[in-house]
Amino acid sequence: MIIERDTRVIVQGITGHQGRYHTRAMIDFGTRVVAGVTPGKGGELVDGVPVYDSVREAADEQGADMSVVFVPPRGAADSALEALDAGVRTVVIVTEHVPVHDAMDVIQYARLKRARVIGPNCPGIASPGRGKAGIMPNPIFTEGAVGVVSRSGTLTYEVVSSLSRAGLGQSTCLGIGGDPVVGTSFVDALRMFEDDGRTEKVVLIGEIGGTAEEEAAEFIRQKMTKPVVAYIAGLTAPPGRKMGHAGALVHRGRGTTRSKIEALEAAGASVATDPWSIAALVARAGRR
Repeated sequence: MIIERDTRVIVQGITGHQGRYHTRAMIDFGTRVVAGVTPGKGGELVDGVPVYDSVREAADEQGADMSVVFVPPRGAADSALEALDAGVRTVVIVTEHVPVHDAMDVIQYARLKRARVIGPNCPGIASPGRGKAGIMPNPIFTEGAVGVVSRSGTLTYEVVSSLSRAGLGQSTCLGIGGDPVVGTSFVDALRMFEDDGRTEKVVLIGEIGGTAEEEAAEFIRQKMTKPVVAYIAGLTAPPGRKMGHAGALVHRGRGTTRSKIEALEAAGASVATDPWSIAALVARAGRR
């Protein structure tokens, strides 16, 4: 599932405040952070991690399977393209407010390179006992067999914390981001969880806007053998108003919470009425 104990991670924008803080947290989580990249800062160290002027230099010297981008919106796309050009196989773009056309360019280039993009505007990925790439808080996780995929970072933290308190550890938690265009979809994540031997049950956290949840429902109906528990945020959101995420916008009745809930229930998923009900539903869920 994307990140393992031996995954070699680099951090782009490592010398900034967020890059420094989350690099330390990733190392504490067990991530193998091998290098950082900030143009003009080559030769420095951040928590013992060597800093390079370019991804190519970092990859040649240290190897790089994955990059985490903490670069401001104006430069985030160029940073991601630089990582893909250097042969990095997975690029996690934490940065929010990345222009849609920039995101489209990066995602299309990643497809040509047979690489994966997670995000933009996402908390990243965490696999307890193996490593994390991004900004998810360390203390909430416990190792286990529940996979979590979410459009919302904050809801991810709330749900993972409640799962851990209920004794339900996690295999991998993936935040795909709340923008209209993202590199990894619900369907991509569900396919990985279906094929992952460490994952026994899956939690899907969606929200208003777009059709990603309906597409996920169709995949669940056709392909999933593992139980899926879902929660869709935004039941009381007024139509036509953006609610936090750029992709959380209902247009002319499409992308409503109700339509997503109905599609998921019809596909055989259990749908929670609130985030605090998810753990109980996961505990009761049996094989499909």
